Amino acid sequence: MRRLVPAVVAGVAAELAGIGLMTTAVWLIMRAAEQPPLSALTVAIVAVRALAVTRGGMRYVERLAGHSAVLRHLAEVRGRVYDALVRRPLNGGDALTRLVSDVDSMQDALLRCLLPGAVAVVVGVIALVATGFAWPLLVGLLVTVCVIPWAAHALAVRHLRALAPLRSALAEQTVVLLDGAAELTAFGALERELAATGQVVDSLAERERRGGLGAAALAAVAVGVQFGVALAFLLSGAPAHVVLGSVAVLEVALPLASAAQRWAEVHGSVRRVREVLSRPEEAAPPETELPVGRVGVVGASGAGKSTFLRQLAAAHPGLAKGVLDDAHVFHATVEANVRLARPDASQHDLDRVAALVDLDVPWDTVVGEDGDSLSGGQRQRLLLARALLADPEVLLLDEPVEGLTIDHGDAVLHKVLDHTTRTVVLVTHRLAPLVDFDHILVFEDGRITQQGTHADLIDTPGYYRDRWSTERLPVTANSRR
Repeated sequence: MRRLVPAVVAGVAAELAGIGLMTTAVWLIMRAAEQPPLSALTVAIVAVRALAVTRGGMRYVERLAGHSAVLRHLAEVRGRVYDALVRRPLNGGDALTRLVSDVDSMQDALLRCLLPGAVAVVVGVIALVATGFAWPLLVGLLVTVCVIPWAAHALAVRHLRALAPLRSALAEQTVVLLDGAAELTAFGALERELAATGQVVDSLAERERRGGLGAAALAAVAVGVQFGVALAFLLSGAPAHVVLGSVAVLEVALPLASAAQRWAEVHGSVRRVREVLSRPEEAAPPETELPVGRVGVVGASGAGKSTFLRQLAAAHPGLAKGVLDDAHVFHATVEANVRLARPDASQHDLDRVAALVDLDVPWDTVVGEDGDSLSGGQRQRLLLARALLADPEVLLLDEPVEGLTIDHGDAVLHKVLDHTTRTVVLVTHRLAPLVDFDHILVFEDGRITQQGTHADLIDTPGYYRDRWSTERLPVTANSRR
């Protein structure tokens, strides 16, 4: 990622300044103990100050450049993921995870894994060149940059696999306690569930403790390697600045163990984001061409009607919107849910769409999670009001009056159709509202088997005529009485 290059350069400069600061400061302390003239120490004193300021300044630049690059990159990736998810049939929970949690995890992948790794490699290469590829430093870098991070990653993967079922069990127990507290108390089972939850928490804590011990052991090994390299240089008669410099160089590689552990945690998120972005876009099928006028869509359950509407919405995200079978109602007020379509809508606009759909719920009513406090008919009318407020070029309606009585549903639907001049695509099981529609599509087994006007279709043998005859039977029977 090219945007991270300035951060890597600043990080390398900060680490090199730190190495120079350590070696110069130690030399200054040892030389000052000999009580030489002050003029003999002046250059070292100035160098220590300059290196200290440089290290702090470059560290600040690294943080600033790194976070700026990563946040800009995440904003772009989130937009690309959103665009990709709009055109892909993922359920709401999976789509939300990829858009929010997975994309956010990429921040750690870049800042806590990629950036320190790149800095450590560059600093290590510079140090090897400066020391003529001295074997103690080469061995130390191989261990701290390659072996220990690999071991840390392997331990982290094993640790996460062991934690996954425990975390799942804890989440399940938490949901049981929160959602079923009243029932558990009434039946005297609350203490038992609390004890079961406590056992899960204890197991999780024990697993976390074992993982912490493994990480601590690797950190101790890394420090041991660091001072082992220094001892090897010392025994070989290397200059003092080389001995101290090797300690400082290997200090740069110490965070790589935690970086490898973090990579094990975020790798799955990064992979899922890449899958979304790399998956080729599916070409819209011929049936998803934008219709004109009033179009009815009928067919048996599972024939592909709702899928057709979702394909229309995905193929024309800026034009086609409405009441789909997977539309979500948020845990907020009725007004907040309707205003999602147009946040700047006036109260007059809200009252107008509410009147059109006979939405008789007060605006300040909290609807509950996914509209649980509303009846099925009220929920559908809320979604219909939201769709009308958005005023899209093509209004997609998937059983918009489901949950209402036939007479009430027909009245609401006729009122909506009479007051909109937009193209309307209506999915319905009832054929009576489609008599005056411009075009009707009949779906069977995921494909269009018949199409035409109401008059055309009732004169043609097939699903539509059979369904129309069945629907008219009660009317005929009542008229004979």
